[in-house]
Amino acid sequence: MGLRQFFLALLLFIFFLLPLAVHQRWLDVPPRWDPWAPLDIGAQPNLLTPFKLWRLKQDPLLCRQALDSSPLSYMPLADSEPQANCPLENTVRVQGSEVRLSNSFIATCPLAAAFAMFERHGLQTAAQAVFGQQVARVEHVGSYACRSIAGSQRQSQHASANALDIVGFRLRDGRHISVRRDWSKPGEEGEFLRQVHRAACDSFNTTLGPEYNAAHRDHFHVDMGLFRMCR
Repeated sequence: MGLRQFFLALLLFIFFLLPLAVHQRWLDVPPRWDPWAPLDIGAQPNLLTPFKLWRLKQDPLLCRQALDSSPLSYMPLADSEPQANCPLENTVRVQGSEVRLSNSFIATCPLAAAFAMFERHGLQTAAQAVFGQQVARVEHVGSYACRSIAGSQRQSQHASANALDIVGFRLRDGRHISVRRDWSKPGEEGEFLRQVHRAACDSFNTTLGPEYNAAHRDHFHVDMGLFRMCR
C-alpha cells in the first residue's frame, strides 16, 4: 500500500468506519467521546460538543436530556408562529440557573444548552479567575424579536429566538459590570469582560461584541446560527 492509499484508508476509518462502529455499539467509548451519546453539559467541552449541540436542533427529547444535565431551570414551549414569518420551533423558556437572570427568555434548545455551557465552563471560570468570586446575575435585553438584521433583508437569529443580547453582570458582592461602561476600562472589569467574550466564542456559534460595530457597543450578541464568528 502506498502512502497516499494509507492516508485515504486512515481518513475513511476516522470519518466513516469509526463513527459507524460507535453508533452500532461495536466499539465502546466513554459518553463524552461518543458522538451519539446525549450532551452532558456538566462535562468539559471537547471537539464533539458542536456536533452534539447541532443534534439538539430537531430533537426536543434529546434537548431535554441535555438541559437536565445542567442546573438550568426551564419550561418547554409548544411550537408556534406568534408573528408572521417568525415561527418558534423546539424552544424553551429559560427561567434561571445557578445565576439569576434579569428576565426569563425564550430560546431554541441549542441556544439554551449553549448558555448553560457558557455559564458553567466560561462565565463563572472568568469571574473566579479575575474577581475570586462568582457571577450572581446575568443581565440581558432579550432573545426573541421578529426582525431582520439591521441594514439587511436577511432575517436575524433573534427572529427564531436563536440569539441573546447580554448587557452586564452582577457579582456575588453586588458589584455591577456593564459591557457599555467597562469594556474599554483598564483593570479587572475590562479583563473580565474580555475573558467572558472569549468564553462566549467557545460556547456559541456566533459572538459579537463592542469591537464588531457601533450597534454592539453596549452588549454581547450570542447566537447558534449556521456560521461561526467571533468578533
